[in-house]
Amino acid sequence: MNNLLYNGLPTTMIIFGASGDLTQRKLIPSLFNLFHKRRTPKQFKIFGYGGTPYTDEQFREHLYQGMKQFADYEFSDDEWNLFAADLHYLVGKYAEKDDFQKLADTLAQSEGGAANRLYYMALPPMLFPVTVENLDATHQLHESGNNWRRVVLEKPFGTDLASAVELNKQVHKALNENQIYRIDHYLGKETVQNILFTRFANTIFEPIWNRNYIDHVQITVSEKVGLEHRAKFYDSVGVLRDMFQNHLLQLLTLVAMEPPASFGASALRNEKVKVLSAIRPMSPEQVAVHTVRGQYKDYRKEEGIAANSTTPTYAAVRFYIDNWRWEGVPFYLRSGKNLAEKQTQIIIQFKEPPTTMFPMQTIRPNMLVLYLQPDEGVHLRFEAKAPDTVNETRSVDMEFHYDDAFGKSSIPEAYERLLLDALQGDASLFTRADEVETAWSLIDPILQTWDAHQTPPLASYKPGSWGPPESYDLLARDGRRWLDEEASASDK
Repeated sequence: MNNLLYNGLPTTMIIFGASGDLTQRKLIPSLFNLFHKRRTPKQFKIFGYGGTPYTDEQFREHLYQGMKQFADYEFSDDEWNLFAADLHYLVGKYAEKDDFQKLADTLAQSEGGAANRLYYMALPPMLFPVTVENLDATHQLHESGNNWRRVVLEKPFGTDLASAVELNKQVHKALNENQIYRIDHYLGKETVQNILFTRFANTIFEPIWNRNYIDHVQITVSEKVGLEHRAKFYDSVGVLRDMFQNHLLQLLTLVAMEPPASFGASALRNEKVKVLSAIRPMSPEQVAVHTVRGQYKDYRKEEGIAANSTTPTYAAVRFYIDNWRWEGVPFYLRSGKNLAEKQTQIIIQFKEPPTTMFPMQTIRPNMLVLYLQPDEGVHLRFEAKAPDTVNETRSVDMEFHYDDAFGKSSIPEAYERLLLDALQGDASLFTRADEVETAWSLIDPILQTWDAHQTPPLASYKPGSWGPPESYDLLARDGRRWLDEEASASDK
């Protein structure tokens, strides 16, 4: 029944960079699970392309070992062998047109006629243009009749606004925008998609989802680990490029967007771009006031890190959205490495009651917490009268947990959802060119101020903490505070 969503033609997926970590850890386990659920096209083949000299059998064995190590579900060898029979591998270089012609000839022979193709760029962004150029030069991107050609591009999409604009210009030489699927795995997470359903499938929230009732919003994406094996890459990008330009701004748009006219890709992405366009840009003077940058102690002693590195491993930013719904409501975003917990959560802090009828009582404001990981769910904190008292109140929680409601292992891998959408032509959860560029236009002034003026000063924080003291000062100046301990305590 799921194959009714396809056009009936054979479909081939080509993974560039197939010998790399992403293919073994994420892509193949996700594709195999889709195959197990019978959600892939009936005629579906996967070709890997890379520099490692694998044969088909060696490639299959490499991926099988990855399945045993990284797949978070049980599978049988018989089913794997059935899936693996359609796994193939070609050795090639990305700058060699002749290697791409060999790929084109091999695919044409394998398909035997009209077919769909999904090209997945599991590559560094610097290789996107030459790869797309050689695909175009060998006539592999041309759509005719009922077949389609789509290209999935992994992040990061550029390192600043200028590079993102140039990269868009280069890939648009060979591809229409509707053929390009810029992937951010955060948008494939069930809990991230649930932000939209919490807002728009429940009428209890929409009337109060605005400046009249919401005091502020906190979005936290914290990591407990340090650099691990990414030292060289991370030191060249830092926390803003690594987390804010994509993940955190994506979460902000889902919280702040207006209801789309439909759940279609164009309507959904239009509203996200409107939010980003309404975020107040910052001058250098405002960057000094509205941002905090930090680096955990002994970062410069990490292997592969320069002794004088000023790369931030922590950032906190206060954004304002200048539109009717959110005027005056601050959005506090933060992310960092070597923090107290691994956590992704969104806290909607409602305003305090305008007056209280209960003497000697401090009424805490209501709070809605969207837990995206690791304890996926939604909590609503409200006030209740404490039993056997005259007028004392106590904060209580109304809780929803995915595991309790839907069972253990109910949440699929994010890549599984995104790969399925790309195969079916649903671009709703992928990033459009103007969205990428608008996001960079917000982050660029912060990066430039940090680099050129070294302001605000680079703060230091202890590994295992919630960041530098300056991040608490950022909220304290507004009479607010980070609610991490409070939100976590309500879960225990």
